[in-house]
Amino acid sequence: MPIIKSAKKRVKLNKKAAVRNAKTKRSVKVALKQFKSALKAGKNISKNQSILQSNIDKAAKKNVIHKNKANRLKSKLAKQAKASSMTAPKKTATKTKKTVKKTK
Repeated sequence: MPIIKSAKKRVKLNKKAAVRNAKTKRSVKVALKQFKSALKAGKNISKNQSILQSNIDKAAKKNVIHKNKANRLKSKLAKQAKASSMTAPKKTATKTKKTVKKTK
């Protein structure tokens, strides 16, 4: 246990910061799990991706994770979302009427 007054204050501040950082990390992990389950289900992928990217940006802003790691994660997520949208069943094209332009 610290003896000096300023060291005691630092201990209190570090405890508060640890709680804040844990909360931020937890929000990123929960959002990541939701995104992965959305990928498997094939529904609400873009919504979950935007929520996750927002949480990652907040964590990087608070220096909970490094900014390069945040960018790497977001890039990875975008690739996964794009790949899953490519494999999703596409709607069949509807037949359109061809119009012929008449010349005078």
